[in-house]
Amino acid sequence: MPQISQPKQSATPAKAMLAAVSGYAMDGFDLLILGFMLPAISVSLALDPSQAGSLVTWTLIGAVIGGVVFGHLSDRFGRIRVLTVTILVFSVFTGLCAVAQGYWDLLIYRTLAGVGLGGEFGIGMALIAEAWPSEKRNRASAWVGIGWQFGVLLAAFITPPLLSVIGWRGMFLVGLLPAVVSFAIRRSMGEPEGYTQQVKHVPSLSFPARLKLLVRDRATAKASLGIFILCSVQNFGYYGLMIWMPSYLSSNFGFSLTKSGLWTAVTVVGMTFGIWLFGVLADRFARWKIFLLYQFGAVAMMIIYAQLRDPSVMLFTGALMGLFVNGMIGGYGALISDTFPPQARATAQNVLFNLGRGVGGFGPVVIGLLASKFSFVAAITLLALIYLLDIVATLFLLPKKQSREDALGAIG
Repeated sequence: MPQISQPKQSATPAKAMLAAVSGYAMDGFDLLILGFMLPAISVSLALDPSQAGSLVTWTLIGAVIGGVVFGHLSDRFGRIRVLTVTILVFSVFTGLCAVAQGYWDLLIYRTLAGVGLGGEFGIGMALIAEAWPSEKRNRASAWVGIGWQFGVLLAAFITPPLLSVIGWRGMFLVGLLPAVVSFAIRRSMGEPEGYTQQVKHVPSLSFPARLKLLVRDRATAKASLGIFILCSVQNFGYYGLMIWMPSYLSSNFGFSLTKSGLWTAVTVVGMTFGIWLFGVLADRFARWKIFLLYQFGAVAMMIIYAQLRDPSVMLFTGALMGLFVNGMIGGYGALISDTFPPQARATAQNVLFNLGRGVGGFGPVVIGLLASKFSFVAAITLLALIYLLDIVATLFLLPKKQSREDALGAIG
């Protein structure tokens, strides 16, 4: 087993939070500026709608690959160390996107940039679980989820005015700035004490052995399946909605790019409040019941939203829809951390969440096809119906007990 030297100060709760939030903010910033840039990229490189949507899909497929690989490496070599590597991978290939000459090389660069993004969520959540007290795990994990929204808000505010000035190539270079900030934050940090204690007392596991911990018995396999379904629905709904909604508002209601950015900002404010509220409620009440509350709310709000025709009402109702549709992400990190033992924590986080993100990557493609063949109302209705899968998974697959320790125990 490799020895982990610790010349740097261990990650305190505050530093761990800053490292996790900054990385996930970078993730959100990158994906949203891509959504805003798709029309300009399509014109410049002569892409059809399917090719444009596939840039998002393959970014998320890359994230699945990166999540699996970097999750295992993080469990073996350290949270901060591997998070720093993910930033470097993302930065190199995002920079190359700015000089892409056609569809295929841009697709390759986006996929490999997604590999770097893939480690951010799961490793950040494992870092939080090991640096924060367990009784505050839900709200701490929710704050990491809010980091994504900070990145999205920043993208919504700066992309409309900058895109027309520096073009989509310049925007990819702007996309490097959050990575630089996140790298600077992490380089002075050591590993959390919870991780270093684990390395001292628990034998190192191979990658197949870590994966087996996700399905080691019937209860664990059910939990893994339930979490995978929740992550798939979450990402399918989020990406399907956020990638195409600005284009829909523009083509059907005449929204300018600036007004579409305002819609995104208002919706993200609702999402941010929903994530924060989920963390607070889940630390006070049974987490699975809070999941159900949000899932029923998502079904109802998306059906209502699909019937709206007044642009002003749609603009601000988006906040309430966002609260339910994306607020659930405030619970995933703590749910996974509570369900799996520490030596497979980052692996579980990244494998389950990023497999769900891979499924969710087809959201923009499916929603785009449905909207073009039928209507956007039909597409939104589909999104509403898939949250029924979440309800079934929560009722019959997720663990109902909310243990303050590692629910399925450590091994060693």
